[in-house]
Amino acid sequence: MLNEIYEHTKEQMGKSIDALKRDFSTLRTGKVNTNIVDSIRVDYYGTPTALNQVGSVVVTDATTISITPWEKNLLATIEKAIQEANIGVNPNNDGDFIKLFFPAMTSEQRQEIVKQAKGMAEKAKIAIRNIRKDGNDKVKKLEKAKDISEDESKKAQDEVQKITDASIADIEKTLSTKEVDILKV
Repeated sequence: MLNEIYEHTKEQMGKSIDALKRDFSTLRTGKVNTNIVDSIRVDYYGTPTALNQVGSVVVTDATTISITPWEKNLLATIEKAIQEANIGVNPNNDGDFIKLFFPAMTSEQRQEIVKQAKGMAEKAKIAIRNIRKDGNDKVKKLEKAKDISEDESKKAQDEVQKITDASIADIEKTLSTKEVDILKV
């Protein structure tokens, strides 16, 4: 019974950390990454579709992303979607493909992105603490129903706290790695 609570808690906290890593992948670092355009949706025959589903998205060098649509008639639609996404660059359409030229980041921009990363990490920590609360509530419910003793309940809550501490440490490590990546020139 308690092992199920531990496993569920670990699984949920792992999902929160995975979500944080996905969020981090959308942040810009020293060199561009195709994840920057992952959230962009293109109107593909009336259906909002991910940009990488309507064309080839590749990084051609440290500051350039090239987008080649599968269908030429989508160029204008893709260009419009990129402009509306407000990712900090204007698309250059040459009739065959779209290039996004990202200027080198200033130290102020880097600091701003670090702030965003810290905000994302804080949201993940809040999610972890909420999961800890759910785990502890389940343990207390078992104690109240007399399925476990008071001592077992205390030990179980300590175990949930250990799982929480490990997850928070993982978030801190992920954040510091990302911070170094962002600040590296």
